[in-house]
Amino acid sequence: MTHLTSLLRKLPGSRWTTQFGNVEAKLDAVSDEEVCPNVLAPEPARAPSPFRKRGKAEPTPAERMPTVDFEAEQNSLPDQKIRIRNKPVQYKSSSRALNNLSIPCPDPTREERLRDAHQNRALRLVRQEDWNKLITLITNADRDRALTPGGMCVAELMAFGARADVVLAIEHALLDRVPEEDAPMMRGIEALEYVLEDYPHNYVIGCIVAQAHIDIAWSWRGIGWDVEIAPRNREAFDAHFARARDIVASFEGVPADSALLASTACALLRGEKYSTEAVADRYEALIDLNPQNVAPFRALGTHMLPRWYGSYAALELEARRTAIRTQDEWGAGGYTWVMFDAISVDDEACARLDLPFFIEGLRDIVRRRPEPHTVNLLAAYCANTMGQAYSGNDAADHTRAQIASCADWLVRTHLTELHPMIWAHAAQGFANNLRVSSASRFAAAGQDDALRIIAGLFKREIADGKHIVFTDDGPVATAT
Repeated sequence: MTHLTSLLRKLPGSRWTTQFGNVEAKLDAVSDEEVCPNVLAPEPARAPSPFRKRGKAEPTPAERMPTVDFEAEQNSLPDQKIRIRNKPVQYKSSSRALNNLSIPCPDPTREERLRDAHQNRALRLVRQEDWNKLITLITNADRDRALTPGGMCVAELMAFGARADVVLAIEHALLDRVPEEDAPMMRGIEALEYVLEDYPHNYVIGCIVAQAHIDIAWSWRGIGWDVEIAPRNREAFDAHFARARDIVASFEGVPADSALLASTACALLRGEKYSTEAVADRYEALIDLNPQNVAPFRALGTHMLPRWYGSYAALELEARRTAIRTQDEWGAGGYTWVMFDAISVDDEACARLDLPFFIEGLRDIVRRRPEPHTVNLLAAYCANTMGQAYSGNDAADHTRAQIASCADWLVRTHLTELHPMIWAHAAQGFANNLRVSSASRFAAAGQDDALRIIAGLFKREIADGKHIVFTDDGPVATAT
């Protein structure tokens, strides 16, 4: 913890003289008798836990998420049908095309409710300091490779819920990059480090604390170029990453079958320089542990770009290798998932794409996971992320146009409801570091984009005076 303890001396709100902060001074003062395993020294008093809520404070963003009984939710979801057919098409615009569209727009969606349920469940257990139950739930989810219908890892969702209070507080303090002098920047992470002291050999707690350090590191760094980062912020970034790396290394890859631990190890790739082979091997191990989770596929493609750790040849090679290994789960979809984000941010990668293989992968993905979240993701990606991005590179723009045309058959054949938040993120290239000041306005912008694009796909039918109604079996054109 050398990097972190040196950082603690410099940051506002860090209690360097407390038990956790004065690590180096305590180590120097330890006697032979104190390290004897047969002598149990009385545990020093600790500061009150920040996880327990006292009084009625202003709710945090995590608290404002809807509270859902997961088991009841899981049982009731298949029978629920949320249909809001009028709200999405009530616009001040007199556009005939928009007025002739009727599409369900659940708010929140089934996928969003389930994700919130998992995060909130972990959040409540942390605030109750019921760490044993939390460990059991996350361990079981990790062992069972549990996913939401849209393919989000349940263990990852719960791990985020467990660290949400700590991370969101620091993100709020760093909104303007420079925290206030009295901001208690280290209180939350100190509390998590105390928990790790109590569970030093539990990989679930280790992953929660390491991921908290990683998130805090990126909060300190921000989203600017390296030359724009203040020295103090860069030092904090390096210190938190170093501490996270030490925590993960202490488990020595055990348990070897834990996708959560492998995912945390992959998240550390951003902190240092690694060889192309090392990065590819680490992602290969993670993907093979849970091939139904597509997040590592997409991250692998991004990290195989030359701007990170790879090359265009390495990107193509790893996409094809991944497609072969995951053929039973995705058909050709493994190639598509690896290329998904890489070609949206890099013209040369887009120009080099094996387009027929990519489109075949799109069809295989929607056949294997035809639920609304994935269909919205693919349709928004094709129509908005790729269809609205032209760069002047003729080869890349031709590829984008061909991928954008896939939105037509995706919408006409598979779309049954609209998920505005996905379309809003698609317009921003699914950027992970995007800061949204108003979720409602952000979703409304996504809804506007989606309806405009969908109306364009059905412009011939609408011009003929037909009304497009989206049903559970897809869109139907009816006479008005």
